[in-house]
Amino acid sequence: MADDSGLTETGGVAVPGPVPPSPGALAAQDARRVHPRPHTGSAPVIRTRRLTKRYGDLIAVDRLDLEVHRGEIFGLLGPNGAGKTTTILMLLGLSEPSDGDVSVVGLDPTRNPLGVKRRVGYLPDNAGFYGSMTGRQNLRYTARLNRLRGESAEAQIDDVLAQVGLTDRADTRVDTYSRGMRQRLGIADALVKDPDVLILDEPTIAIDPIGVAEMLELMRQLVRERGMALLLASHLLDQVQSVCDRVGIFSAGRLIALGTVEELANRYGDRQASVTVGVEAGPDVDGPRIAEAFAALPEIAAVERDGAVPGELAWDLRVGQGVAEAQARRAILRVVLEQGLLLTRLTRAAPSLEQVYRRAVAQRSGLASTPSPAQPVDRGRRPSPRKGGRGGSSSSRDSAGRGTSGRRRRT
Repeated sequence: MADDSGLTETGGVAVPGPVPPSPGALAAQDARRVHPRPHTGSAPVIRTRRLTKRYGDLIAVDRLDLEVHRGEIFGLLGPNGAGKTTTILMLLGLSEPSDGDVSVVGLDPTRNPLGVKRRVGYLPDNAGFYGSMTGRQNLRYTARLNRLRGESAEAQIDDVLAQVGLTDRADTRVDTYSRGMRQRLGIADALVKDPDVLILDEPTIAIDPIGVAEMLELMRQLVRERGMALLLASHLLDQVQSVCDRVGIFSAGRLIALGTVEELANRYGDRQASVTVGVEAGPDVDGPRIAEAFAALPEIAAVERDGAVPGELAWDLRVGQGVAEAQARRAILRVVLEQGLLLTRLTRAAPSLEQVYRRAVAQRSGLASTPSPAQPVDRGRRPSPRKGGRGGSSSSRDSAGRGTSGRRRRT
């Protein structure tokens, strides 16, 4: 069985086929290349129009209109079962749309899935590797599948290992890696072919807080240095809010809101202003008494404890209906002075992405409240797309791997 990598399957072993190496594989690539940031108004590298996927009577993705540009991190936010992974599979050509149009790097994934795979890196939510091989050996395997050999391949492998921070562990077995290290290796694996687009599906699941911070910073670095488009599918609101330039909110297969976090906050945020006030903590600082003093102000409608930094007590104060924010601030400062407190901050509190998500879904559905994206949505049974992965089953349309026998697959 031949695939787009130039390898032929013979008895389960990939051997070189007749496909000649691509021109890009003949020249060694510069380490840590810095690509220019895109110009505003550049053509989108991902574009869908009324993209729809049906499984019988179930509509998994409903008339999706979406554009993603080079140089941005786009967050696809929604609970498990909202349609995020189904959308990704259609973008990669691993699932055929029921209706609508899709273009990725100027190609139709349905008609030219191999062309899309050559230019799109993909990290599924549970990347698998050969545990008995080292990280470097796994990447060499990927390089061969993408027609990179010799010095060119080794230069690219060194480059991506350094970029994801795995140089020191590159030559140890993958079965000794932590979950976070395996995810970083997965990103390196996706970067070996120097893609124009990187798609990450829930990349921080089951990673410790330090690993999450490192992963988010790596995403920023990749977009900053390579100028690629990065599509992040996640249900973790705080991570999407901290790293994404724009966010699309997915619910029940539909994209119900789209924009920057600030734009979404303006559109779905509370009409009443909120102010965050922080004071220096100390043995004589009585938090409950201070909160009561704020709550007693006629200018303040509600008081909620804020997640303060160490050494600080802080509250989010909702300004009363019809009260000017400046008037509320003066009242807050009076309490601070009367209590003899040391003020650490007094800022306008922007609505969190979780508040925005809940209000957007509630407005769309006409409900008073809605579950958080962290809670899965039960939308009935549907056929599970054969996403595949190393150690999992592989789609028969994915010819960039070792067939459909459950062995290692590359996209």
